Amino acid sequence: MAQIPPGSIPARTHPSARARRALSLLTAGVLAAAGVVALAGNAQAVGALGDAAAAKGRYFGTAVAANHLGEAAYASTLNAQFDSVTPENEMKWDALESTRDSFNFAAADRIVGHAQSKGMKVRGHTLVWHSQLPGWVGGLGATDLHSAMNNHITQVMTHYKGEIHSWDVVNEAYQDGSSGARRSSPFQDKLGNGFIEEAFRTARTVDADAKLCYNDYNTDGRNAKSNAVYDMVKDFKQRGVPIDCVGFQSHFNSNSPVPSDFQANLQRFADLGVDVQITELDIEGSGSAQAANYTKVVNACLAVTRCTGITVWGVTDKYSWRSSGTPLLFDGDYNKKPAYDAVLAALGGSSGGGGDGGGTGACTATYTQTSTWNGGYNGQVTVKAGGSAITNWTVPVTVPSPQKVSAVWNGTPSTSGDVMTVRPTWNGSLAAGSSTTFGFTVTTNGSTSAPAVGACTAS
Repeated sequence: MAQIPPGSIPARTHPSARARRALSLLTAGVLAAAGVVALAGNAQAVGALGDAAAAKGRYFGTAVAANHLGEAAYASTLNAQFDSVTPENEMKWDALESTRDSFNFAAADRIVGHAQSKGMKVRGHTLVWHSQLPGWVGGLGATDLHSAMNNHITQVMTHYKGEIHSWDVVNEAYQDGSSGARRSSPFQDKLGNGFIEEAFRTARTVDADAKLCYNDYNTDGRNAKSNAVYDMVKDFKQRGVPIDCVGFQSHFNSNSPVPSDFQANLQRFADLGVDVQITELDIEGSGSAQAANYTKVVNACLAVTRCTGITVWGVTDKYSWRSSGTPLLFDGDYNKKPAYDAVLAALGGSSGGGGDGGGTGACTATYTQTSTWNGGYNGQVTVKAGGSAITNWTVPVTVPSPQKVSAVWNGTPSTSGDVMTVRPTWNGSLAAGSSTTFGFTVTTNGSTSAPAVGACTAS
């Protein structure tokens, strides 16, 4: 797994991660040249999670691992559903500056570049944190550590200046339990309480436009830890320390459920004059119970005017840092879970489809490149009915410019720009679980990129 979990946390081990797109799933993502992707899709009144959230004035993002971007289904789901990304590990200190004054931005740049190519926002995570530090940081004396911290913030933020909408400037600086005390770390132990303020002041000198956030876990309800963070934020606002937002990680399970005062807690921070963001949401469970908990969290954010967005900590259960708890919106096969439908509904969208006797059922569209030659290739899409029969289907295919479709068979295409929407000719009616195919020939015109096959819509 790409994600590296830090130290133990009571009740749950913790990982520390646009312009609006059109309200559709047509641009479902770039596939690997010979890749295969299956996306289950029901008709939607509002398309992706990101689009539905944007209609409410929020973003809906996910944590992303660079080494999964080459997986077609991962990239397609990411592209179709989310409008903000947070690098899981690629912007942490050990990834960027494993050796003092030597920076490697390659993996983080890959995520940022992907996000920009899809019109997504990026959250920066994280500049100063006690975990995932290279060994040389802890070995510095106070003077050198002070210099290294400010240099790290400056170099990283300068590299991404203008490309990050919110930075987790300082992460998890407070202890668990009832003390409300600061956590032991090289920064706390050697620089003292002032290191957080200095980190924020340094960050503001580098990027005047990015939102500067403090981020922590187990602060979702009112308790000793959240009270300590609240007091710090209140003090910062009163003294003009540049803090713009507070991140609530929101990792929930049966031992740490969504607190009853979650919304009230978000509101009291917002009342200090900062934005609040749900930054690492995942909720262990399944079925209707998990869906209900996701609904609580989304509704709480929507009820707080200054709650600007939600990020779930990962695209699919199979890559979650606690995958055994199946905490995300898509299962290991990228199927939408009841929690997905609940989130979309809470955001004002509709997952539609589904009803026995209603004549509407789900379908999937699976792409395979069947042959290739110098200057062109053939592609085939398999349309498969879900658990109930369907009588019609449509599948959007986005062919990247300057490629051109020269022929289509077993389907009737209509084209708008680079998007070809294919409908059945004679093969629209499918029994539950049965499938049909359509194919197309593409002239590449020098481009080797694969087409993006969007979600199948059935009726």
